[in-house]
Amino acid sequence: MPTPHATHNALPESAAAAPVGTPPTPRHVPLAEQTRDGLVESVHYGSLIAVGPDGETLLQAGEPDAAFYPRSALKPLQAVAMIRAGLKLPENLLALTAASHSGAAMHLDGAARILDMHGLDKSALENSTDLPYGIAEREEWLRSGGKPTQLAQNCSGKHASMAATCVINGWPVQGYLDPEHPLQVLVKDTITELTGEDAIAVSTDGCGTPLFAHSLHGIARAYGRLAAADNTDAEGQVAHAMRAYPEMVAGEGRDVTAIMRTVPGLLAKDGFEGLQLVGLRNGTGVAIKISDGGDRARMPVTVSVLEELGLDAGQLAALASAPVLGGGHPVGVLRAADFLASN
Repeated sequence: MPTPHATHNALPESAAAAPVGTPPTPRHVPLAEQTRDGLVESVHYGSLIAVGPDGETLLQAGEPDAAFYPRSALKPLQAVAMIRAGLKLPENLLALTAASHSGAAMHLDGAARILDMHGLDKSALENSTDLPYGIAEREEWLRSGGKPTQLAQNCSGKHASMAATCVINGWPVQGYLDPEHPLQVLVKDTITELTGEDAIAVSTDGCGTPLFAHSLHGIARAYGRLAAADNTDAEGQVAHAMRAYPEMVAGEGRDVTAIMRTVPGLLAKDGFEGLQLVGLRNGTGVAIKISDGGDRARMPVTVSVLEELGLDAGQLAALASAPVLGGGHPVGVLRAADFLASN
């Protein structure tokens, strides 16, 4: 089983210069604004970058080299590590491995199937418990008397595959979330390789998985690599599965599923705290961070960036945002700000 190695970039200047114990505040800029009858009512700050297939910066705003936690946007990269370690799954279940799923029956059944295929059951899961993430799925779950479970939690596909990868390699299943576990060491090395950066900081994600901080620049580079990879490579297998089964990556009514259905060849994954990652078939990668963690600003900014990169504006218009209502009627809009003018 190969362990990847990479030439690593230095820490971003803002991170290196900060006093010990005092995290620097990134120099974010306005990325989105909500209007109401002609007045700007709210502003969302953040940073973003788009990098080309050769690593060149195509556009940027704010401070894309600052350290941040990619949260669930790391899942496709974690899936690459598992494939390299021998994980083989049908494409729909591989897409679920990279998912922050809504908790529909197809998602829960899929996670249970991954476990069963490898002689495991839900007792092998070490993720946190939760209700289904999707609004409709959560309401139905609660109406039927459902309680928080590990299988319903939106990362259960990833965790089922992590446990399965341990079985394949003869690693201990119990304790697979330990940062020193062979699986997590491989995951960290794979993320380092794909981003071209050493982790700037290490923490724990909400589901319990080790979480590595990188720059937007690095994570955008990784998504460009995934999106352009050949289907014979681990990176390409993950990207192809996500494109083929976007409903497994998120769920019905979710914007990530919608944008992959709308734009052929586009790879997309969101993450908690206002993260959006996109990869295009030509190797372009896009990374967006909304500084206040607000979810609603992700898609208007994403659409604006993709339009700047030359994608069809008409094709993307319906995804940009819902209207702002007053008395049940449109009176404003949540829209991307002129973030390129901020640089």
